[in-house]
Amino acid sequence: MELTTEKDSNYHNLHELSLGDILQSINEEDQTVPLAVKKSIGQIEALAAAISKQMKAGGRLFYIGAGTSGRLGVLDASECPPTFGVSADLVIGLIAGGDTAIRKAVENAEDNMEQAWKDMEAYAINNQDVVVGIAASGTTPYVLGGLQQANARGIVTGCIVCNAGSPISREARYPVEVVVGPEFLTGSTRMKAGTAQKLVLNMLTTSVMISLGKVRGNKMIDMQLNNSKLYKRGVSMIMKETGVDEETAKKLLEKYGNIREAIDEASGVR
Repeated sequence: MELTTEKDSNYHNLHELSLGDILQSINEEDQTVPLAVKKSIGQIEALAAAISKQMKAGGRLFYIGAGTSGRLGVLDASECPPTFGVSADLVIGLIAGGDTAIRKAVENAEDNMEQAWKDMEAYAINNQDVVVGIAASGTTPYVLGGLQQANARGIVTGCIVCNAGSPISREARYPVEVVVGPEFLTGSTRMKAGTAQKLVLNMLTTSVMISLGKVRGNKMIDMQLNNSKLYKRGVSMIMKETGVDEETAKKLLEKYGNIREAIDEASGVR
């Protein structure tokens, strides 16, 4: 199997380029990433539909990954509660090496094929859940082992990889393959591959949460109001959705502490 993520960069003698040329070249490469994602929308839709179905039946979403891929999964999972007002255990991000690996690489953690399943077992994973493996190469043992164990137990599996025909995409029931080609800096998959994975993660959780009713119109009506900026945004949402004045919107928000309930009250739904 040819790993395009490991192929030599199309750019040479980087150390001889000016900063301006380096930045221009990186930007040109980055512009190819959304086009690669676009080619995979059908796969992303299939995975999103599977996640939505399982969540509507009471399931959760697990991300498993190592290095940059693992960090991106943890990031996406951690942003779901404040954005959509969901429980912190609805979307769970797990990284090879544990939380220490979020900030500092843990040697050989990604090579353990048994650890991902042990990590998921700590959360009492079951066949209502979904496991999505994230791995630029599509070969990471931590991820591959976790998907194999999940499949053996009838748990829905998916993946986000950046090589075609990888072992991980063959293992996943709902594979997403975004082939971005060689990196500007040879093998540095935190660049285009990481960008592609972040875009796909954004698409997955946003589309799924919309399907679960966590968005009304184009507004995050269940978002957590944990700072003054978000409080002001909440007041603005209530005013725009219901036509009440600012003072009334503030009183409703203080009463309920929740944008959805405030809007329902002002709209006469409650």
